[in-house]
Amino acid sequence: MDAPVAVVTPRKRIALVAHDNKKADLLEWAQYNRDLLASHELLATGTTGTLLEDALHVPVVKLQSGPLGGDQQVGARIAEGTVDLVIFFWDPLQPQPHDPDVKALLRIAVVWNIPVACNRASADYMISSPLLTSEYERQLPEYDTYRNRRVPARDAPDMAADPHRRWPHH
Repeated sequence: MDAPVAVVTPRKRIALVAHDNKKADLLEWAQYNRDLLASHELLATGTTGTLLEDALHVPVVKLQSGPLGGDQQVGARIAEGTVDLVIFFWDPLQPQPHDPDVKALLRIAVVWNIPVACNRASADYMISSPLLTSEYERQLPEYDTYRNRRVPARDAPDMAADPHRRWPHH
């Protein structure tokens, strides 16, 4: 049986994210690659989106700031199939108040086989790939076994046996 695929059009949906100490690097990279980026749909978290829109003079869908849920919004869009690749210049030397959200975003990108560039070099490789401007069949992971697994309900009251029983309050 062939693996399921998502057909990614030549016009990609690109999420751009940068921690505060990396915003200048992402802006410089984006300005250098403005003509390529302008032909794609761009979305970004918080302040990064505003900075990119002002610098590139192209529309950018602006989500919440990362610590306010923006990273989770990007992750949700990945899970919904509406993000094709992520450029995330994150700061490995600075702890973030939303580190769990950052990890969750990177994890969900791997779960759904979404390419992620985490620094300028990987972003350069990604944006210069001929796959960026062509149709691409991204293999989708097969999660039916996981979705259909049977998970026993432990320590849950048997509501069918006693319909008048109430859930315990803690």
